Amino acid sequence: MIKQRIIHRTTKKTGPGKHYPLGATLDNDGVNFALYSKHAKDVYLVLFDLPYGKTTDVIKLENRTQYIWHTFVYALKAGQAYGFRVNGDYDPANGMRFNVHKLLIDPYAKALSWRFVNEENLLLAYKAGSKYLDLSFDKRDNAHIVPKSIVVDDAFDWQGDKRPDIPPERLIIYETHLKGFTAHYSSRVSNPGTYLGFIEKIPHLKKLGITAVEFLPLQEFYHEDFLLEKGLKNYWGYNTIGFFAPASGYSTGASLGSQVNEFKTLVRELHKSGIEVIMDVVYNHTGEGSELGLTVCFRGIDNPTYYRLKGADTWPGRYYENYSGCGNCLNASDPYVIRFILDSLRYWVGVMHVDGFRFDLASVLGRGKEEFSATSPFFDVIGQDPALNNIRLIAEPWDLETYQVGNFPVEWSELNDKFRDTLRKFGKGDPGQISDLRYRLSGSPDIYGPDGRNAHNSINFITSHDGFTLNDLVSYNGKHNEANREDSRDGLNENNSWNCGIEGDTGNAEIVRLRKRLAKNYLCYLFFSSGVPMLLGGDEFMRSQSGNNNAYCQDNEISWFDWTFAQKNSDILRFCRELIATVKKNSALRVRHSSFGGALSGADRYRYEWMGENFEFSDWSDAGKRMLALYIYAQKEKRAQFFVIFNADYLSKHVKLPVPAPDKRWYRKIDTSLEGEDDIMADGKEVAIDPPGFYIVNARSTVLLIVR
Repeated sequence: MIKQRIIHRTTKKTGPGKHYPLGATLDNDGVNFALYSKHAKDVYLVLFDLPYGKTTDVIKLENRTQYIWHTFVYALKAGQAYGFRVNGDYDPANGMRFNVHKLLIDPYAKALSWRFVNEENLLLAYKAGSKYLDLSFDKRDNAHIVPKSIVVDDAFDWQGDKRPDIPPERLIIYETHLKGFTAHYSSRVSNPGTYLGFIEKIPHLKKLGITAVEFLPLQEFYHEDFLLEKGLKNYWGYNTIGFFAPASGYSTGASLGSQVNEFKTLVRELHKSGIEVIMDVVYNHTGEGSELGLTVCFRGIDNPTYYRLKGADTWPGRYYENYSGCGNCLNASDPYVIRFILDSLRYWVGVMHVDGFRFDLASVLGRGKEEFSATSPFFDVIGQDPALNNIRLIAEPWDLETYQVGNFPVEWSELNDKFRDTLRKFGKGDPGQISDLRYRLSGSPDIYGPDGRNAHNSINFITSHDGFTLNDLVSYNGKHNEANREDSRDGLNENNSWNCGIEGDTGNAEIVRLRKRLAKNYLCYLFFSSGVPMLLGGDEFMRSQSGNNNAYCQDNEISWFDWTFAQKNSDILRFCRELIATVKKNSALRVRHSSFGGALSGADRYRYEWMGENFEFSDWSDAGKRMLALYIYAQKEKRAQFFVIFNADYLSKHVKLPVPAPDKRWYRKIDTSLEGEDDIMADGKEVAIDPPGFYIVNARSTVLLIVR
């Protein structure tokens, strides 16, 4: 074994401290530090007066309670920069990777001094080219490039902040990237690309009718070396290194650690507008990568505890399980790692006032020793935690090796990619979709059936950050990821998209009209379906990424919101606003229980019947059918009737209408084939259907009729 030691030096007054809470905890007398490491031999607290400055103090933690090392340092204040060095065995073949030459981030750090960019490329393997290099001991000190952990004061003026606590039937999720929302010059905000800059655009979301914002990762993340070498960056942020720390790159940098209060300010202001905050979180892996990656935190603190290890030949613990595709997987079956993840979640809920989480590759967290299970320890403890079991839990229900849509616990919602795929295929006119379409529009009762779940468990989406935008879905037949510099090997090949006859941008007025009609159709599919709708940010005004369906590395105008599109496509923005307002005013259109030709419970007891163009129950297996109608009415008094027609055919349809209640008639509310303000009529200005018994539905259009 390699002998490691470091010299203890400090003039600070210290005490034994406590083993709880973990991390750095400020009080009136100083700061308590506590760090978990089961296998360490020695732990050292390292202090810095300035984050970029030299080490001022090295304090050996002499006290250990169980596996938690702790000390109290008097007279320290908020803003103190620190890190750890941990001594132990360096035996990579058996999973031990302790190295006192590496300054380590506190896993519980509430702020980091700067975003992690490995500027000097200390990544071991890629430059050297040796697959055995991680077995050698690296004596290079990394303190000058590793972000320093920052002591934070949790005090904040929340001004009486309360959770909006939106009922599921009113939840409309808006998925967006915090920086990209305002980074473009066209946003015209004072602090573009920041937490505070986002606040200036909240009126846009409120006017649109959004009730929850789902942010791409906001926890501090690592910018990968291979991207930097290409002149690109990790834009999306799915490479977390600080699970308690808001991303410093989205702050104004007004002061050290200012990202914490700026994040809280954003949450407070969104709540004032009745909008929930959902964070996309990445607990399936960390930014340290594979065995050839960096040692900056977990690997150097307790590698065999934090990670799922595997062996090969004479190296039983050298390698990492990689269900995430990012080099490693957190060991969510270990009791301490479960505690770590839950402490992180509780912090974001209790201290930062976040309303929910979308878990990236969540099936990784449900693995025991090998296979996924809905009764895994991770799910069990969340279900029993009073701080977490009443917030929004959304799963991305798959990873590289398993697909678990419909298999998560009843308390969890899931991203429903079956909805996305079916509606995309139907929308572009693919045959054979009608039978499945009824299930998807009805809340996927075949997936979220009578086992305690319902349509609330289905997060419906047509587009999301990892794929085409709505504009690109109707403008490109194939991906155009050349800017990613991977020869377009990255990103999905099967996008179920259609360019309407011309690839990419065009001045052809007929093609542009068709694309806008399809875009309006897709918006109708999303908001007229049972389940929780998730709108990709910018789709309301047809933002484009020029056909890039995997813009994870494009921190530039490819990904940033160009707000001039809000003027260029003001007709789509108006349509989207009015569409959302329409479904909000008419609860029957936003039914939130799986229905399949049956009645629903509740005060109105609406009934939903699927039918074909002649008001008949069709042969749903007929692959040639591309039209479906939905009749909605209250069982009593035949009131509040709606008739929705989804026609994806290239031919118009003569559709027979149900007989309305006595002294009532049908009126046209929406027809996506029409232009101007005729595509969605203002309340009270709907157009009466004459003659009253049928409606000619134009090709590739969606129609909503109401009874008055």
